[in-house]
Amino acid sequence: MDFRIFDTAEEIARVCADYYSALLQKKPDAVLGFATGASPIPTYRELIRRNHSGALSFRNVTTFNLDEYCELPREDKNSYYTFMHENLFSQIDIREENVHLLNGNAADLNAEAAAYEQAIGTAGGIDLQLLGIGTNGHIGFNEPADHFTNKTFVVELAKSTVTSNKIYFENGAMPTHAITMGIGTIFAARQIILIATGSKKAKAIGMTVNGDITPRCPASVLQFHPNTVLLLDKEAAAEL
Repeated sequence: MDFRIFDTAEEIARVCADYYSALLQKKPDAVLGFATGASPIPTYRELIRRNHSGALSFRNVTTFNLDEYCELPREDKNSYYTFMHENLFSQIDIREENVHLLNGNAADLNAEAAAYEQAIGTAGGIDLQLLGIGTNGHIGFNEPADHFTNKTFVVELAKSTVTSNKIYFENGAMPTHAITMGIGTIFAARQIILIATGSKKAKAIGMTVNGDITPRCPASVLQFHPNTVLLLDKEAAAEL
């Protein structure tokens, strides 16, 4: 695991986009794993800018998102389906048939999870996985637990996650469950970039980099990954 520290989120966005540019120059049909939340938005804006300038094309890429809320309509403004289309997919030259997002409203969520795993395998595995991190050290919706998870599964959200995310659900109750890639699926990505900004992420980053490798801090497993970089602002890196 490596980490780099920057002054602003905009600097992080430019550096993160450089990783995408380098990968897609070598492999235009790369498989990309995307994340939601506030942290990747500046990066998505930079990817859109480069796409519009002609410097970067997503025409041949395949994408898989980390997670999705359960029992939340796709058209809801808080669904990750809506988030990704509003913040990235609708503004770049990606083909909709190459976009894969979990369906949290599937009649059989276990079957949905299994099909998602199969689709990732059929695509050849994820070349570059983008991550954020929760204040409790979760990646995707892999919450602190007694053991590391493996493949895509349904999870009950931790109270700390509900507390952090419920601000977005001012007009209704926040979902209590989600469907997410497991730690094993994330760890199988050939390259991982984790973005963290702000003082609220400092404790989780400190545990991730310097703490014990434990499922109580799911992101700590990235210490074992051979090709992971953390892109941090100074506030997020305060406990390193």
